[in-house]
Formats: sequence, C-alpha cells, structure tokens
Amino acid sequence: MNSFMVSFDNIRSSADAEVDVGIRIYALAARLYPICRSITGDGVRKTLHILGQQIDLTQHEVPTGTQVLDWTVPQEWNIRDAYIKDPSGRKVVDFRDHNLHVLGYSQAVHRKMPLSELRSHIHTLPAQPDLIPYRTSYYSDQWGFCMAHNRFLELEDGEYEVMIDAEKSDGHLTYGEYFHKGSSDRDVLLSAHICHPSLANDNCSGLALLACLARALRSRQTRYNYRFLFAPGTIGALTWLARNEDAVARIEHGLIVSCVGDGGGPNYKRSRRGNAAIDQAMHYVLNAGGRKGTIQDFSPYGYDERQYCSPGFNLPVGLFQRNAFGTFPEYHTSADNLDFIAPEHLASSYRMIMEAIDILELNWTPINLFPKGEPQLGRRGLYSALGGDKAAGETAMAYLWVLNLADGNHSLLDIAERSGMSFRDIVRAAQLLLANGLLAEAPAEKSAGSLAK
Repeated sequence: MNSFMVSFDNIRSSADAEVDVGIRIYALAARLYPICRSITGDGVRKTLHILGQQIDLTQHEVPTGTQVLDWTVPQEWNIRDAYIKDPSGRKVVDFRDHNLHVLGYSQAVHRKMPLSELRSHIHTLPAQPDLIPYRTSYYSDQWGFCMAHNRFLELEDGEYEVMIDAEKSDGHLTYGEYFHKGSSDRDVLLSAHICHPSLANDNCSGLALLACLARALRSRQTRYNYRFLFAPGTIGALTWLARNEDAVARIEHGLIVSCVGDGGGPNYKRSRRGNAAIDQAMHYVLNAGGRKGTIQDFSPYGYDERQYCSPGFNLPVGLFQRNAFGTFPEYHTSADNLDFIAPEHLASSYRMIMEAIDILELNWTPINLFPKGEPQLGRRGLYSALGGDKAAGETAMAYLWVLNLADGNHSLLDIAERSGMSFRDIVRAAQLLLANGLLAEAPAEKSAGSLAK
C-alpha cells in the first residue's frame, strides 16, 4: 500500500494540538486590517511581509504591461493621503480615519469646487446611512470618495477642498506563494485574495487563516503538495495562471477561502465540474457533526474560482465561506470590521478546512480481495471477543460496509456517505482490513485521488 496511508489519529492530533488557533488567526487578521490594499502597490507588499513572518513566503513581482492571458498587468497604484475640507477648513472626510473613504485606484486630485460639483464624486449607501461603502475603479481614470450617507446629508453648500495624494505609475503586480512539499507530484491549491483594504471578513480572515494553516502543515507529512496563493482578485489569479500553465495540470483539488470569520453558514460553492473530489469532501464536512451547511452549484460569478474554473483550465476548485459574499449587510462596508469577526468562528472555519484536508489525504478506493461472501473476520482477530460491546458492534459494521462496497468503484468517502458512518471509522476499518490482507488499493485510474477529466 502507498505510504500516504498514515494514522488518522496522528494527523488529527497535529491539527487539534493548536487549541488557540482562533485567537492566533484573529490576531494576525487584526494586524492586516489597517493596511490599505488594492490590486497592486505597497499595501500588498506590506501585507505579504506580515504573512511572511508566519511562513516562508515567496514574493513575485510582475511588471506593468505584462500580458496575462487576455488581460494586461495595470499600472501600480499607491496612496499617501486624502481628505475633503468643508468651507470652514474642517475635514469632513479623512483617509487616515478609514481607508474606505477613497475610491480604490483614484487618480490624484487637489482642487476646490462647489458642493454641487463634488456630489458626483461621492459614493454613499442610502439604505445603510451610517456605513462607509467600499468602491473601486481599477480600470478607468476616475477619482472619488466614500462616506456615510448621514454625514453626506450634513454637507452645506459652499466651496470644498478635495485632495487625493495618490499616483498610478509603471511598477509591478505583487503576489505571494507558499509551497508545502508532499510525497506525490499532485497539488492542492489554497487561495485567498489580497486586494481588499480594511475589510476584516472579506478578506483579512481568509489571508490570516490560510497563513496559519500553512504554518501548521509545515510539520506534517502529506501525500499532496499544498500550494498557498495570496494574490489580488481576478488579475492576480489570471497572472498566476498565465505564469504557471505547466503547474496547472498537477492541481488535483482546490479551494478559495474568503469571509471565514463571521458566525454564519457555512457555505460551499461547487467547482465547475460539480462532482470533483473537493466538492464531495466539502459537502461531507459541511454536514458532519450536526453542521447544516449550504451547498451551492457553480456559477461564473464570485471570487477567483471563476478564473480557475474557466473552460480552458476547468480546475476542481470550489469556494468556502461562512456567510456567502453579498448576502450579509456588513459586506463591502465599514461594518466589516474587527468586531464582525471572532476567534471562535475563525477556529471553526480552520477546523472545517483541516477536516477536508484529512479527507483528501486519507481517501482511497479499496478492492475486496475476498469478494465472494464475507471473509471470516474472527479468525483474523478483527471481531471483539466481548459480545455486546457497542463500540465493537460499530467497528464490525464498518468492516462489513467497507468489504461490501470495496468493488473498485467506491472510495472510502463514498462508503462513509452510503453507510452513514463517520469517515474516521471507515478509514480505521479499511486500514485494519488492509493490514490483514483483505483489501487492496484500486488502480490509479479508479482511485478517488485521480484527477477527474
């Protein structure tokens, strides 16, 4: 049997040993929260520097103008300060109070104008009048501000001074990557977007969780390689795909992680394939242990899963969140702050992803070597000598389910789902049956770990 069949208990204990994982993820998210990030610029680099203190992160710089599939790497944007001053000289909008106050990728401006002209450059949320919206203008030349609608209504007629000290110039798009080497040549992709400014759930939570997850995997021997990607949304994923087409064929499973710090959900959006191993694993995890997760079919709208799942790549990549993007009132507003996320929710999200990793690592497709009738388990010491023991009875049922469905067409996860038993119990039973010469592993083309075509 392949060497990946290691002890389930050892793998789980390595994850469970970090009982304070939620606190550590939250603390890291809190460090990232104040930084003004965009799809390029020094905010991204500062964020990657902080993440690089957790893991051995490789930083990639891709020059402005580089062709990446049908897109082009844009000019780099950096901002130093911005404000609006009312006729009395009082700052009514201040970038230093909250970086959502500036339209992302705004052009530089410093001028005076009447309120009637300024209004068209101010974005608000009338339905959520106390919140600052998050707005961007990546690929058009505009300038603008965002503010709470109630504050906007208080503005009096007169001449206002507006200033945005920012610049777009030829530079680089920056992304970070961490690679954990496993025993095979197959990869698991775990990706989080790094382009949002001060939004705690979307996506400081995802960045911090994946960094802590990568740190935990450093000491773990795995079957798969794990590729962690921290890249700007859309253009970052496209850039990585364009620069790594040779590595794409090795990606066997993938997960986009965002909005994982709130108490909602959990939610999972399937890959374009719909029946990939990651889809099955996440469906199992989101409904295990009394959880009542929501599973959504793929759609070509969302986060970077739509790039990885584009028809020219069609990678098995799904999206994991707590509350789904766009469905909670704090989404893309100043209410998505550090009070909106909590260590216990981050820890729960971490555990669910780690459970999915356990399934990917331990799932395989068995073949019963004695398929005609039931093999005699008692003489092999596989039945408990104490009759009536409940645990022994459950173990016996796990043996019987594995042996009955071990026809080369059912993985251990298939068997767990069909039987209603836990994946952990099915894995233990299969390992004991394997050790006693009753099972073999199905050929690679039938194996649960093989790449779906």
